[in-house]
Amino acid sequence: MARPFRFGVNLLTLESAEAWREKCRRAEQLGYDVLLVPDHLGNPAPFPALATAAEVTERPRLGTFVLNAGLWNPALLAREVATCDALTGGRLELGLGAGYVKAEHDSAGLPFGSPRERVDHLVHTVAELERLLADAEHRPRPVQAPRPPLLLGGNGDRLLRLAARHAEIAAFTGAVQAPGKPEGTLQLISPEALEERVRAFRSYAAEAAEPGAAGSAGAAGGDTAELNYLIQMVGPTGDRRAKVRELAAYAPDLTEDQLLEHPALLLGDAKEMAAQLRAHRERYGFSYFTVLEHNMDAFAPVIEQLHGS
Repeated sequence: MARPFRFGVNLLTLESAEAWREKCRRAEQLGYDVLLVPDHLGNPAPFPALATAAEVTERPRLGTFVLNAGLWNPALLAREVATCDALTGGRLELGLGAGYVKAEHDSAGLPFGSPRERVDHLVHTVAELERLLADAEHRPRPVQAPRPPLLLGGNGDRLLRLAARHAEIAAFTGAVQAPGKPEGTLQLISPEALEERVRAFRSYAAEAAEPGAAGSAGAAGGDTAELNYLIQMVGPTGDRRAKVRELAAYAPDLTEDQLLEHPALLLGDAKEMAAQLRAHRERYGFSYFTVLEHNMDAFAPVIEQLHGS
């Protein structure tokens, strides 16, 4: 049986306290299941923003999408996670990634390191969070035991292997560093390459499920883990192919047909978009889709189409 859909919105801007509260209320009214905050300099600080969202909503889960592990000390992060989980009544979902924007590390005066070094730090952070939050003596205590659900996001083999062993939710970026572009400039991979990344994750999860394999007791595993994808664009249109032609310059390595098939782009009317998401769930296993704040209203009719399915 297909996993039911869940829908999240990544909230990016903070104009005022009341505007933030009203935006969170509206997202709940529109049917979003998860309210998310990223971890970029220039965006709201994730944990106070989520604690405030919890005060004015009742149903949605609350998550980081995703924390840049390179900006965090694991012991201090464990304190933040436990505090936020307690203040939100056990509604927190913790999203973690290795980080990819060098300019943010430079601004913070923190080393960026190589891709291997960044993933090394993420591996260490996951291990320390699990150790600290599972310790009955750790204060404060999270509401969810042994820890809030973990989402790990990325594309490379090491990160997908880490997600297969430790995460309840695997988030696929479907993008890689653009050759010859500044660090942090991403370009879409093809739908076929994205399928291969999902197959790789399933293979790593099967390995993790073998007797004696190391992993988190809370991790869901490849067959039952929730798979997430971030939709980059929601484009209501009466002509999907014409809309794709407008976007072709942003993905010169992909054909029009590949762009029409790509889960990063959601184009058409609400029924067509809903059909695309059903197709993506069938093809890739994605059932948890996230949209960016500026697409929150445009995506709401799609949520109505797929509610409960």
